[in-house]
Amino acid sequence: MSLNSLSARYAAVRQHTLKLAAPLSAEDQCVQSMPDTSPTKWHLAHTSWFFENVVLLPHLPGYQVFDEAFAYLFNSYYEALGPRHPRPHRGLLTRPALSQVLAFREHVNAAMQQLLLNESKLSGEALALIELGLNHEQQHQELLLTDALHLLSCNPLLPAYDAHFKHASASHADLQWLSFDEGLRTLGRAVDETGFAFDNESPAHQRFVQSFQIANRLVNCGEYLAFIQDGGYDNADLWLSEGRAHVLQNDWQCPLYWLAPNDPRAPSDQWQVFGLNGVQALDPQAPVANLSFYEASAFAQWAGARLPTEFEWEVASHHADMHDMHAQVWQWTRSAYEPYPGFVPASGAVREYNGKFMVGQQVLRGSSLATSPQHSRDTYRNFFPAHVRWQFSGLRLAKD
Repeated sequence: MSLNSLSARYAAVRQHTLKLAAPLSAEDQCVQSMPDTSPTKWHLAHTSWFFENVVLLPHLPGYQVFDEAFAYLFNSYYEALGPRHPRPHRGLLTRPALSQVLAFREHVNAAMQQLLLNESKLSGEALALIELGLNHEQQHQELLLTDALHLLSCNPLLPAYDAHFKHASASHADLQWLSFDEGLRTLGRAVDETGFAFDNESPAHQRFVQSFQIANRLVNCGEYLAFIQDGGYDNADLWLSEGRAHVLQNDWQCPLYWLAPNDPRAPSDQWQVFGLNGVQALDPQAPVANLSFYEASAFAQWAGARLPTEFEWEVASHHADMHDMHAQVWQWTRSAYEPYPGFVPASGAVREYNGKFMVGQQVLRGSSLATSPQHSRDTYRNFFPAHVRWQFSGLRLAKD
């Protein structure tokens, strides 16, 4: 990759983040709707913090930090890089102002362009960290959208993020069960394979996968509505114990952003869904989204099926008759988030990027309507706790 192309890609990724933030007011960008989310302003600052602390300070001689206080305010979870402001309190950061955060981004951008022009100064380590920084920012672009949607859903006016927001339609294919024979499969990504991948996608390894069947398409809203109307949320036999507790404690009756008929926030005699483009009539053919792992598992039980393992999903991803593996919803799997055999975390501060989270979470595969296209690869392993609903997460079914 030429330095010029890397410089251009850096500029494009950084500009795209600002484009995603543009529909949001300064007030929108400061508020944190729950501890799991972050304000848009924080995302804008944190991604710049990453480049400043992980790339510029170690690799650009003479670099001057924009504001020493930002090292504390905008660190996320990197213990090796010092203490940090508590995550649940990010929405209290009315200062620095949005204008100062944007100035911080410009300061970092100017220094990064200077670094990218100095070909002789760029080691392999520096190039790898810049690549990681770009992919890190693309992850935060998705979080910016999902966090903003959750924030706007808390407003009784249910304002749209962008009334003209559109994404590709999902397949309307008839449901088919595709069969796969048992066998020893090579899964994951080789450490020395060209192109970027996160460390949790490696190493490539062999795993015996039993014979299985998997649905050629995603579960849609019409099918999930039938589950609701059949009393799915009230049938304890369908639910894992922790999931049933969440249903009762939080009064779950439908996916996170569904509005039941006669909801006073958007009166209608039909089911509706709140999304990035505002309140829309429920489309029965659209993939169901914003489900927890527990809801996905309960639906699968109701449907006489189960969730696929992440390994079954990866095997099936290469089949020509599979639809919507990417760019619609992340797909919950029955696999716990664990290291692959032989996994070695990256070195330095970025060793904390993935490895230390490999407990108490479920793997999701694929990608969503908010995911950067560069992240839509069949080895990508997303992960969240089982109760999380604010991501664009859905499911496809599997059987033995």
